[in-house]
Amino acid sequence: MPLERIVAAALQIVDEEGAEALSMRTLAQRLGSGTATLYRHFDNRAALVAHVVDRVFGAVQLNREKLVAMGWRQALRTVARTMFDALEHHRDTARLMVEQIPMGPNAMALRENCIAVLLDSGFPPGVAAHAYATLARYVLGFAIQTNGHGGTGQLDAAQVSAVFRSVDQSLFPATLTVADSMPVPIGDEFSFGLELLLSGLAHLHDDV
Repeated sequence: MPLERIVAAALQIVDEEGAEALSMRTLAQRLGSGTATLYRHFDNRAALVAHVVDRVFGAVQLNREKLVAMGWRQALRTVARTMFDALEHHRDTARLMVEQIPMGPNAMALRENCIAVLLDSGFPPGVAAHAYATLARYVLGFAIQTNGHGGTGQLDAAQVSAVFRSVDQSLFPATLTVADSMPVPIGDEFSFGLELLLSGLAHLHDDV
């Protein structure tokens, strides 16, 4: 059985049933085969997960020359948003990424291109490594929240805002002051935090 077909079926399980549903047994059932067929390709579930995650990273096609031409700040912004969009398209794959550092060929190519842009822009190796790692973790954290893990529970935005406005002013005056602006939409949080991250990197770059 072709590896591509197996990985596609595994990703379909994650999309339809969630990350926790992915196992060698459920995948074999989806494919109408035995688990022995899968073990010819993967030693264990972790190896399968690595292939599924890398398939998602395959959607993040960013040319290094174009990234360099953007300048490091816009390049990182583009990388972050493209990664975020890819994880949103496959709603539960972010949870798989928590299990291991992505080391497949697509993930490695993205990491290589991004770090190369930072090095070419004058960042020291240590700072470039930390910058990419922080950016990737930042995107992953927001992707998990956006996909329903760690959000506002059963309350919608209007209800959450009403809760903030109902607080006792004598106990939480600052919270009441900003109540009309809460909760902050997750997309706005992502954009705001990303710009803070980039601004912090700019200060590090200026100090080099």
